[in-house]
Amino acid sequence: MRHKLGVVVMVAVLAGLVALPFLGEKFTVQFFTKVMVMAIFAMSLDLLIGYSGLVSFGHAAYFGAAGYILALLTPQYEAANLWTSLPIAVAGSGLVALLVGVLVLRTSGLYFIMVTLAFAQMLFYVFHDTKIAGGADGIYIYVRPAAEIFGWKPFDLENFVHFYFVVLVAFVLVFLLLRVVLASLFGRVIAGIRVNEHRMRSLGYATFRYKLACFVFAGALAGLAGYLSAIQFGFVNPDMLGWHLSGEVMMMVILGGMGTLTGPALGAAAMMLVEIVFQSLPTVGAVNLGKHWQLLMGSFIVVVALFLPNGLLGLLARLARRRERSHG
Repeated sequence: MRHKLGVVVMVAVLAGLVALPFLGEKFTVQFFTKVMVMAIFAMSLDLLIGYSGLVSFGHAAYFGAAGYILALLTPQYEAANLWTSLPIAVAGSGLVALLVGVLVLRTSGLYFIMVTLAFAQMLFYVFHDTKIAGGADGIYIYVRPAAEIFGWKPFDLENFVHFYFVVLVAFVLVFLLLRVVLASLFGRVIAGIRVNEHRMRSLGYATFRYKLACFVFAGALAGLAGYLSAIQFGFVNPDMLGWHLSGEVMMMVILGGMGTLTGPALGAAAMMLVEIVFQSLPTVGAVNLGKHWQLLMGSFIVVVALFLPNGLLGLLARLARRRERSHG
């Protein structure tokens, strides 16, 4: 019964997302485009945190790397080709994750967290303190990639509605891909490594290789999100690689519920909606509440972490069970 209800909710959400561009204004469409991009980013991180037990605090490195690859591949005032720049950017992020993963996966626990942060900050300062791609000021992408195939253009990324549907398709494909991967032997081995790596190693599994493959896969998915974000905003800067973005997407995962596919997406949507609400708060007395929205957001995250250890998805599941018992 609960599974059927979940399927109905997912179909209803997908139908709402498909209908949104025909009903909403431009701001709403662009906002939910960003939500889906961040949802892809959050799902990629949850693959590490929730399923593999690898708490990476440098995940933004792969997000930003793909954005910079697109910026460097795009000629000034001309469009890059979508069908070549996209795989190059995603593969580039995966390669960065491979180089980092080979080193950081030899550590664990707190050391793993700190080393992932250190590598991300190294990449941050490479772009921040040099003239590569504009230095600290970043670089603009004046023309979005062209989706031409032998002169035929199936969609135009300069059109915000077309771009919305491209991101929607990417979001759905990533969600389905992760479901397949996590249901496979690979996914079960990764889950087993999170629970007891020594036991999985004694059963004959090369745990380092599995963790490295998972790390690279998550980095490539983060790169896809970074590529789409760079297209949407037409701008990349070192902040896309910084620790604060890694922390923000980690909060999305925690807020929605770790170890689930729908939790990170729910967390991304909830966090961005709450952020808009806090930014829109009025001035009360001599205090401008909207100006101090970050303090309110931090308090909100603390409350969720204390009282909702399984995130918003865990709360919804608890309410559903309570409703079943009351009707039973």
